[in-house]
Amino acid sequence: MVPVLDEAAGIEACLLRLRTDFPECELVVVDGGSTDGTAALAARHARTVTAPRGRGRQLNAGAAATSGDVLWFVHADCVVPPAALGALRAALADPRVVGGGLRLAFDRRSPGLDWLRVTSNLRARRLHQVFGDQAMFVRRTVFDALGGFPELPLMEDFEMSRRLARRGRLAVLDVAVTASARRIAAHGPWRMIVLMQWLKLQYLLGVDPERIRRRYERGTRRGRRAH
Repeated sequence: MVPVLDEAAGIEACLLRLRTDFPECELVVVDGGSTDGTAALAARHARTVTAPRGRGRQLNAGAAATSGDVLWFVHADCVVPPAALGALRAALADPRVVGGGLRLAFDRRSPGLDWLRVTSNLRARRLHQVFGDQAMFVRRTVFDALGGFPELPLMEDFEMSRRLARRGRLAVLDVAVTASARRIAAHGPWRMIVLMQWLKLQYLLGVDPERIRRRYERGTRRGRRAH
């Protein structure tokens, strides 16, 4: 399942790659109101549904449109290697595993990005926190029992990981998904690392998620002006 918003530049290449590498998998795109023709391009290659903007809402709408026993969420600007499917199936052979994700890699290198890659993978293994750019997967039975993703304006993947960890084991596959670093690089890796850790702390302290979203948008706007 691929949630999208204004991804016209890369959506066809993404879907063609997924079709080729994972022909056995059901492929659904969930568009959150793109204005650049993303939905029409996606419809050439996959079943495409629409949902209100917001990652949690889009992922829940996509789950409702699929029939598989396992839900696999892949961002449009991430590349998942073909070997991931076999590793995913092997992980789910253990009934204690409720879901998980892949190791994270980026499509470019820098000290900040390397730090983020290493710490993200440690966080996933040690703290059981799998984020969206790690191609999260979940057993449908568990997903349904949890009521799907929390429909938060931000932090929906963080909160989903916390809920999944209470239900069972989260597996981090020994296969890396390569995520685009374009947005992080545009704002500055170190700025984004500090900003996201601060926002995560705010969330854990109970700050209203809508306030966190506004702070995120203010922070990323400042980052664009600085670069």
